[in-house]
Amino acid sequence: MSVSEDRLAKWRERRARRMRELNWLRADTAEGRPAVWYVADELLVRDDHYRLARKVLGEQGHRATDVAEEEDAPSGIRRYRVAGLDVPRAARTVRRRAEAAGDQRSAASPNHVFVSAPIEHGGPFGPPLPVAKPRGSLATPAATANAVAVVDTGVWRDSPLPTGRYAAESDDFVSDVDVDNDGIIDGDVGHANFIAGVILRRTANARVRIVRVLDTFGVCTEADLIAALGRVSGDRVINLSLGGFTLDDQPPLALRDALHGLLDGKDRVVVAAAGNDGQHGPTFWPAAFAGTGEPWSGQVVAVAAHDGTDVCPWSNRGDWVTLAAPGADVTSTYIHHEAFHSGWAQWSGTSFATPYVVAAVAEELAATGSALPALDNVRAVAAEHSYSGYPGLP
Repeated sequence: MSVSEDRLAKWRERRARRMRELNWLRADTAEGRPAVWYVADELLVRDDHYRLARKVLGEQGHRATDVAEEEDAPSGIRRYRVAGLDVPRAARTVRRRAEAAGDQRSAASPNHVFVSAPIEHGGPFGPPLPVAKPRGSLATPAATANAVAVVDTGVWRDSPLPTGRYAAESDDFVSDVDVDNDGIIDGDVGHANFIAGVILRRTANARVRIVRVLDTFGVCTEADLIAALGRVSGDRVINLSLGGFTLDDQPPLALRDALHGLLDGKDRVVVAAAGNDGQHGPTFWPAAFAGTGEPWSGQVVAVAAHDGTDVCPWSNRGDWVTLAAPGADVTSTYIHHEAFHSGWAQWSGTSFATPYVVAAVAEELAATGSALPALDNVRAVAAEHSYSGYPGLP
């Protein structure tokens, strides 16, 4: 086993151990398909199907008095909590009956769990590696810069990121980190710092606002993500280097509604990572909204990663992918730490191809004054290049 393979194997074991420790987490697995992570005992249901859902729960042996309706559900959605609930079975039953009654929308789903998009939180070649500070580190900021939201992990204060180039509220900062005997940082600390650095290295026309949604290990629920998106206001471009697979490849129920409110009729673009599971079929959300028939689907960009020649073998692919961008051995700002003396690191993943596209849109936005024409210009540039059959930014 090579050094890189050994590091990745150790990281995957740490990741698996961490997921096993989360007693609120469950996985729906099928042979040959990636795991679908969801919150145990929780069911999301559209308001107009709550009677149907309660009937189904009763048929599955749950008394009405045992069903708790959570008060913090997203608008238009009811979130039920029932001890011992077979969530996939309940969601599929409610959906099937709603469809039989003529409603083709997804009527129910699990409260899906999403993760950040360096594979297994360690990157396709293992965790981030320390590197020397590169020349021409960060672009000189423009007098006016467009607001770009990075909805991700919290931001580490002690970092090469200039404090004047990003904004974050007090709850969006993190300060705890553990390092094992191999010098591997335990968790996804620095993920947002790295993404912000990719953007700021590529364009002077962006001021990053970091919105924390992922925990230290890069995990969030669908409900968490919706709440974080609710904090997006004046940001014209949104970076989502996170995602996951869903039950039966159906669009995430509540997240679909949240993105509709965020994008429909708005001059705003969401750029999302395609994921790093090496899958060539299953849809990775929210990036896969780019391939749906929603009125705002064209405002979602699904980003695969390429290595300069081809789409990386670990990058997810599918007809829902919009374009590819550099995502292998990316160098960016990380954290100042005894294991990272320069504060810079090298990392791989669609997590880091995504901000490359964000930077390109922000750069065009400075000229167009509108996010949608800016995205059209970026697509036109990508159409001039091909990586494994996908248009891409060089």
